[in-house]
Amino acid sequence: MESIPEIINGLPNISGWEDWVRQTTARGGTVYLGRTPMRPERIQSAFAVALHMHQPVILYNHDLRTAPMVSNLQYMMENQQMHGNQDAPVFAWCYKRTADFIRELVDAGRQPRMMLDYSGELLFGLRQMGRGDILDNLKSVTLNDRYWPYVEWLGTMWGHAVAPSTPVPDLRLHIAAWQHHFASIFGWDALARVRGFSPPEVHLPNHPDTAFEYVKALKECGYTWLLVQEHSAEELDGQGLRERYLPRRLVARNSSGEEVSITALIKTQGSDTKLIGQMQPFHEAKGQHPRDLAGRRVPPCATQISDGENGGVMINEFPSAYKQTSWQTGTEGVVGLNGTEYLELLGAAGLTEKDFAPIQPLHQHKIWQRTGNKPSHEIVARIIEELRKEDPRFNMEGASWTNDLSWVRGYENVLDPMNKLSAKFHETLDSRPVDKRGHPYRNALFHLLASQTSCYRYWGHGRWTDFAREICRRGNDILTYDF
Repeated sequence: MESIPEIINGLPNISGWEDWVRQTTARGGTVYLGRTPMRPERIQSAFAVALHMHQPVILYNHDLRTAPMVSNLQYMMENQQMHGNQDAPVFAWCYKRTADFIRELVDAGRQPRMMLDYSGELLFGLRQMGRGDILDNLKSVTLNDRYWPYVEWLGTMWGHAVAPSTPVPDLRLHIAAWQHHFASIFGWDALARVRGFSPPEVHLPNHPDTAFEYVKALKECGYTWLLVQEHSAEELDGQGLRERYLPRRLVARNSSGEEVSITALIKTQGSDTKLIGQMQPFHEAKGQHPRDLAGRRVPPCATQISDGENGGVMINEFPSAYKQTSWQTGTEGVVGLNGTEYLELLGAAGLTEKDFAPIQPLHQHKIWQRTGNKPSHEIVARIIEELRKEDPRFNMEGASWTNDLSWVRGYENVLDPMNKLSAKFHETLDSRPVDKRGHPYRNALFHLLASQTSCYRYWGHGRWTDFAREICRRGNDILTYDF
């Protein structure tokens, strides 16, 4: 298939080539198996590391009603005299430097591995602010046949939306928008290699119906595995995860009893950039040894993800720690692997998703033990309300790297306009023929997805929530006057 434009009338390419995206992500087959020198029988254990990169879109002006929408990184770059913005040039270097590390180490004969998760908003912002050099550097390890087997891109939500508080119909829009955008930058063959999904804030929805639709959308969009934070899931008996270093099968069951599942790689421990900044997953893996899985002896894998630019440890200590680890590891013993590479090695040994022990989103055991054999929307809703009354800690707001933070409570002033914009978007556009390559649709979609960025809630009230409400207002105007 021919290349597609990255920017159209000032907006990122996030819609209009849905059939091409589906054809690409449905190709199937293995990605890394024919290229990897790794063999399971020679591996004691593995570690997999991922870097998450994101900068939100903000309104760059005191008059929010007329302010242009630009990357927060651009704002930081142009206002470095303000507290917190002095790290902007270093952040930009962090977005670019992984490619330098990979080329250096591969050219030296080493076996580096790295998974990359860049939000669509960041990718757009880099181009919008004239930092195509960063994207070009990333292309060198995404397109070059010498280097791409060492780097795995993970899909994510285009607008860095947390799934539990995102309107269900919009989950697929975020997923597909990122795939469009990524293909427009790196091409269709690169998109075909994207098999794993990295959820923003490592956030897993735990309401049965939301979790079901989320996993269903991921599967239908071509993803084969999902990164899951260990504290956001449970064994089927409601206990904490007993196995975190082998792949698991995440089972999502809705209120009608329908089930869908996807392979999960478990992110161990909580949120701390020192974990990857000091290459803790490597040291965690050294304490692991092969274990039995479905009658086969397989190596475990310690999997971690952290922000790629935040914090002094990540900025200053990670480069040397990562390179030192790559010089200490090879193709035997304790090795670095990427997620899809690891799963393909297990697949070559005869293992499939059905061999992985099942898990489910947090708190669902409490629901299913009360529903009986014939659940329904009414029964599940009643049980959830009963559980909330019995235990104030029980919630269906999802779970993340930090379970002491709600992405819903206290944010009604953002969620209400966000939900209203979503409802109007679908009421206006779902029931009529619409040109998804046209500017009005793409403009409405851009505002819808941008309005759902987690930063507008994570950073509290005031300026950030004002951004969200103004973007929702603009989105409503587009739907009112352009269609």
